[in-house]
Amino acid sequence: MDERYMLKIVEQYHQSSDTKFEDITISRVPNYKTVFVEQIGDMGRSIILTEYKVDGKKYWAGYSSRSQTVYISLAA
Repeated sequence: MDERYMLKIVEQYHQSSDTKFEDITISRVPNYKTVFVEQIGDMGRSIILTEYKVDGKKYWAGYSSRSQTVYISLAA
């Protein structure tokens, strides 16, 4: 997923805490996570989260193409 598009999703989440952005689901994960293991059925996949800054707050966010989900963690 494009970096600018991810930033747009994180900004939208920061402003409204929406759990949907267009056709993408947004899921909050515990604070300070930089890697999240997505479980679908009996399979797991590591999602690496990247740091984004919005209005002075840091978030970690990563995208799973398998589930069309962005995982977001508050970093500070």
